[in-house]
Amino acid sequence: MADPKILLFYVFTPLADPEAVRLWQRDLCESLGLRGRILLSAHGINATVGGEQRAVKRYARKLREYAPFASADLKWSQGSGLTAEPGPSGWLEIVDFPKLSVKVRRELVSFGVPDEVVVDEHGVVGGGPRLSPQALHGLIDERGDEVVLFDGRNAREAMIGRFDDAVVPDVTTTHDFIDQLDSGAFDHLKDRPVVTYCTGGVRCEILTSLMKTRGFGEVYQLDGGIVRYGEVYGDAGLWSGSLYVFDGRQHTEFTKDAEVLGRCNRCGAPTHTMETIDAPQGRIQLVTCDACLADGPSPAPPA
Repeated sequence: MADPKILLFYVFTPLADPEAVRLWQRDLCESLGLRGRILLSAHGINATVGGEQRAVKRYARKLREYAPFASADLKWSQGSGLTAEPGPSGWLEIVDFPKLSVKVRRELVSFGVPDEVVVDEHGVVGGGPRLSPQALHGLIDERGDEVVLFDGRNAREAMIGRFDDAVVPDVTTTHDFIDQLDSGAFDHLKDRPVVTYCTGGVRCEILTSLMKTRGFGEVYQLDGGIVRYGEVYGDAGLWSGSLYVFDGRQHTEFTKDAEVLGRCNRCGAPTHTMETIDAPQGRIQLVTCDACLADGPSPAPPA
């Protein structure tokens, strides 16, 4: 029986011709019936794709045959289902993504400061050292409450899952981090060990570099992000709740014992379900239970 798989990865490496890589990636994914979202820039690739397990494995092999992407750290997860009939490629297609999107942008992550980011063949220049999940626990065992866990995602993602006692910046988009950092809102953390984390690690590669240039003295990044941490510790470590994901699943849990942290924005019921609505400030996510979703979309909050 066909098995749906989702592959998440990024690689920071200089790309002389991102458009040529875009065409190759588009053609490769279309030939394998893969759906998902791939972003490319002069700084590398950031991708989430899914499809039949056999097709995704073929994609992974072809990806690593391209020298700049040979060291890609691939993170696998289970998809929720496949289409009943094959698509134009002859492969069954994953239902978690509506389509395939492959684009070239100035930034892999939209912090709004492309000229501040420098990438060489080793990755982002000036980024914080990577800590494995085990090394994170070791740092906390050694330094205790001095260690700050810093959420590199938007605040709404953290409503359904986060690390215990983490600092969660009040940001709606990644772009907002720059304003927060430049405002001095976190200057009181500059002399403490700060460990940033995000879904798969890509945002923290850049965030740690930006924090260091703004005077943060000891900044680390959780290697592989929340995804890799969950693979090691599940719900038995420092993580609580559900992980927000950018596909049709909306969220995923590491074990069946995951705590439900989210509270419905309408009735307050425990839930890990989120909805996306159009608001004056752009598209935003709200935590909304299934019962309230059945009554229609939530009203947009004021700008």
